[in-house]
Amino acid sequence: MAVKWGVIGAGGIADRRTIPEGITKAKNAALVAVMDVDEAKAKEVGSKYKVKHYLNEGDLLNDKEVEAVYIATPVHLHAKQTLLAAEAGKHILCEKSMALTVEECQDMIDACRRNKVKLAIGFMMRFHAYHHRAREMVAEGRLGKVVLGRAQLSCWYPPIEGAWRQDPKLGGGGPLIDMGSHCIDLLEFILDSRVREVCCLTGTLAHNYPVEDSATVLLRFENGAQGTADNFFSIPDASSKNRLEIYGTKGSILAEGTLGQMATGEMTAYLEKEQKGYEAKQERATSSTERIELTPINMYQAEVEHFSDCIVKDLEPAISGEDGLWSQKVVLACYESAKTGKLVEVK
Repeated sequence: MAVKWGVIGAGGIADRRTIPEGITKAKNAALVAVMDVDEAKAKEVGSKYKVKHYLNEGDLLNDKEVEAVYIATPVHLHAKQTLLAAEAGKHILCEKSMALTVEECQDMIDACRRNKVKLAIGFMMRFHAYHHRAREMVAEGRLGKVVLGRAQLSCWYPPIEGAWRQDPKLGGGGPLIDMGSHCIDLLEFILDSRVREVCCLTGTLAHNYPVEDSATVLLRFENGAQGTADNFFSIPDASSKNRLEIYGTKGSILAEGTLGQMATGEMTAYLEKEQKGYEAKQERATSSTERIELTPINMYQAEVEHFSDCIVKDLEPAISGEDGLWSQKVVLACYESAKTGKLVEVK
């Protein structure tokens, strides 16, 4: 059975990735309608995929053929559109960040429960093959006790007129909420442990817009491990290697290029026996170096197939509204820390 999808916000990531790589490629999904307030974009995307196009979300949600919607609009619209979709009886895959406030996130969860529709949040990097393998290796104890995780995702994003990610009222912030939310969620996923405390620095170092262009977060997880997430809109794309690093008492996992929108990248594990005693020269030979080679998984296709499967089989989505709410709490705690200069507990 193919779940019939509509898209609210047909430009940006929807047109670039989620429609062509996700909805149209998924084995259990079919695109039937798109919507965008930009009439030219709505017509263009609708024509490209030979589906209906609408200019407002109400008309798309009144389309009885649509069973699930993908919401890919600016963050400040997510809560309103999710509530409308829930009232219309549509299942919802909402892009992250889930909303601007904790209260909006909770309203979205409550509306979906009340209307008995499913809600998932678009942290698609959890579906990356290498990230799944890193999680498995940590769970298997191959790194021993994990002590540190780092996720780095940055890009060059200069001032652009009308860019909603550069307006705090529309996007909630800069690279911290836009890319840092992905990084922190992914570290929690791999370590299987939520963040307990955060300490954050933000700044506007290269660009003159009202959101931060630079953010570095220190994290303490419930399992005691520490972490960092560094996210900048002020580093040239080719210079940002988008590294993921996990360190434990028996070794490490080092990846490059797995963070972002691509299914590719490289990952190597450096595995040792539990080190005993002290070696002043620090010249112990690595017991094994394991180059991890996996078949790439398109994250957008996997995301859509998973959510469609949840609809058909009445399963709980792996990345739920509660996960989106938690992510919002963590990100807002980071902004509070940056503002106050204090360590902040996430509650």
